[in-house]
Amino acid sequence: MLTRRTFLLPFVAVCAFSGLGGSPAAAESKLLPVGWDAKAEGDKVLGRLINVTKPHVKGAHDAEFVIVGDKAYIVAEANDEKPGEAAAWPFVYVTLTVVDVPAMKVETQHDFARGGQVFANVTLPVGACFVPRILKLNERTLRLYFASEEPGRRQSVTWYVDYDVKMGTFANELHKTKIKTAAGTFDMEPQYFHADAVAVGFTRKPVDFGLYIFDSFKWIDGQWHVTLNNYPGGQNALGRLNAAGDTFEVLGHYNQPMELKLTESSANRLPDGSWLAICRQEGGNGNYTFSTSPDGRTWSVNEYRPLVQNGASSKPTLDKFGEVYYLGWQESTRINNVSRSVFNIEVSKDGKRWERKYRFETEKSFQYPAFHDDGVGKIYVSVTQGDSDESRKERIMFGRLE
Repeated sequence: MLTRRTFLLPFVAVCAFSGLGGSPAAAESKLLPVGWDAKAEGDKVLGRLINVTKPHVKGAHDAEFVIVGDKAYIVAEANDEKPGEAAAWPFVYVTLTVVDVPAMKVETQHDFARGGQVFANVTLPVGACFVPRILKLNERTLRLYFASEEPGRRQSVTWYVDYDVKMGTFANELHKTKIKTAAGTFDMEPQYFHADAVAVGFTRKPVDFGLYIFDSFKWIDGQWHVTLNNYPGGQNALGRLNAAGDTFEVLGHYNQPMELKLTESSANRLPDGSWLAICRQEGGNGNYTFSTSPDGRTWSVNEYRPLVQNGASSKPTLDKFGEVYYLGWQESTRINNVSRSVFNIEVSKDGKRWERKYRFETEKSFQYPAFHDDGVGKIYVSVTQGDSDESRKERIMFGRLE
């Protein structure tokens, strides 16, 4: 149930605590040293990224990763035919790249699922394998999730397969991921996610594809939490993974106001126990909106915040490393007219006062990043970039953020 009426803030001057140059708050910073140059720091990160995509790949996008010991395990979409990606392209498959982190070198690469592939227990149907995600189940096992899609022909299905980090091999069986809603537990298909949202006031039409495990996994109160998304359907919810790692429970939807098409959110819990989500907007002015919740179940109507202005329709991030939150968002400003060529990261200890820590500006684009730490103080990033195609979805880069 929604908690309040729509209140959309106009675009006004950025608040003093946003860290956007010369504000009174800048001198009071507890996170960044005096004279911190967000763009210069971003340039340093860009300079140490490495390509983790096979040479023959033409299009790549939407990477995620985990770090186990001194290895990074990076999953992504890829195709060998043309730059970009689309759920309607049946030749899109999913890959795993293993990187030796101290040496910053690719060790091995595996294509682990594509339409029509035969496994011991099932043959994948024709269609794109899309939006892979990866989770460390234990010191030996990684679980890789992905959506199998064929828009207009069938319901998409989210599958998972396990990878043994000791042996460097995949299990030869696929399994269907489940989704738990108020109505029961089902195969993870868009129709059940949509029906659960409709039950609490969602009015957009159903679509048969586009249900994704979207955000980075966050370990909170002894359980993994993640945002669930239907990109074409404009649906967002907070989800929680069960102990077996095979079922995502829908905790609460945040799709209001319905006049905005909101999608691809990132969420995290704040120090006071409340939750904050940032949502991508399709159409309209393209700027990001924010929703809050006291418990992860009941969410406020999305609204703009002065912190984020001039946003572009692209994936945001909201992570926490140590005691510091990292809020990432795509700016609509273009470098030499390249889409998604500016990305900002704000930092905060309370989710209220923010300062600009990084500004990435590049004609190669900086889009759909994911950020994770190694458990000993270093933070890493994977990101989509490209050289010539308008989409700039040509390869996945990986490197150290800090």
